[in-house]
Amino acid sequence: MMLSTRRRHRHLLSANCSRHWLAVLLVALCLSACGKGVSEADSPAKATAQEALHSEPSGSLIVYSSRNEQLIQPVFERYREITGVTIEYATDKAGVLIERLKAEGENTRADLLLTVDAGTLGFAASQGLFQRINSPVVNEVVPAHLRDTDDLWTGLSLRARTIVYSKERVDPAQLSTYAALGDPSWQGRLCLRTSKKVYNQSLVAMLISEFGEQETEQIVQSWVANLAIAPTSNDTQVMQAIINGQCDVGLVNTYYFGRMQVKQPDLPLALYWPNQGEAEGGVHINLSGIGLLKHSKNVAAAKALVDWLVSDEAQAIFAGVNQEYPISSSTTVDPTVVAWGGFKASEQPLSDAYKLQPTAVMLFDRVGYR
Repeated sequence: MMLSTRRRHRHLLSANCSRHWLAVLLVALCLSACGKGVSEADSPAKATAQEALHSEPSGSLIVYSSRNEQLIQPVFERYREITGVTIEYATDKAGVLIERLKAEGENTRADLLLTVDAGTLGFAASQGLFQRINSPVVNEVVPAHLRDTDDLWTGLSLRARTIVYSKERVDPAQLSTYAALGDPSWQGRLCLRTSKKVYNQSLVAMLISEFGEQETEQIVQSWVANLAIAPTSNDTQVMQAIINGQCDVGLVNTYYFGRMQVKQPDLPLALYWPNQGEAEGGVHINLSGIGLLKHSKNVAAAKALVDWLVSDEAQAIFAGVNQEYPISSSTTVDPTVVAWGGFKASEQPLSDAYKLQPTAVMLFDRVGYR
């Protein structure tokens, strides 16, 4: 059930993994390609979650979401069909929702915050908005590096931030790593989204975690030197600039590529998975995720929803509707996503993103990345 954000605001205020992850990703892709998946009944923890769902009394939950309505409505509607629990939701930008929750304090009627980017979830946690999820189901299904080290939030779906290139002007054999985009051969050929957006902040934060601040600064400085045009406002504009011949390579989230590919099946672009060498850390991934609010009035029901959201049925809807990767290794992957191929994903704890984003922002300022 969706009410306009402004009207909902008045209404609510007035009411007072290890290498295991590579195997997981490749197995998930293989299962999808073969048209097979693992039944939820095969997992004792998931079976327990289903029992908990059916034992919950009918009622409603309230979710604040920075994820757009069309991406959450189908999964919430399915949950209502299964359990009888209605989910009301209000959508807005993450920063607005976080400030709203701080203002509402213990008088909030919201039970859960659903948002994108590990850094954003980390910031919400730092503001004292969450309580521990404490779910055996989440701990079983979600790899440790894809949830908070203090159990305050968990990932729900994954996206890779990877290289996109022109199939007409770039031989993929020329590509290798994120750092190599700063090589002289790419001078005047690189496009990037603005540094003001959280996705590049998280990418560089995780590069700092892997390589250290000094080496990462050299990498980003070399990117800036190779820019063909001023940074764009979003990933779609990066891809459009490549199509228009303004540049040849860029960095984008995979679901942006998927959206464009659905609209343009003959898209003259392709994805490349960097940092795949044996000694290299893998592709940077980020997530959408959820936290249980400290002042929830429906903690048991909210936990039951979180448990269901990591189930195979929910994952197929939640990730598939946005061409993302499911967090669960047993969920069938969307065919569009499968077609992009498998890759080695970074296993760095995404809870580091929030801790290092301020360092990344200061680094951007020093190298002139705007």
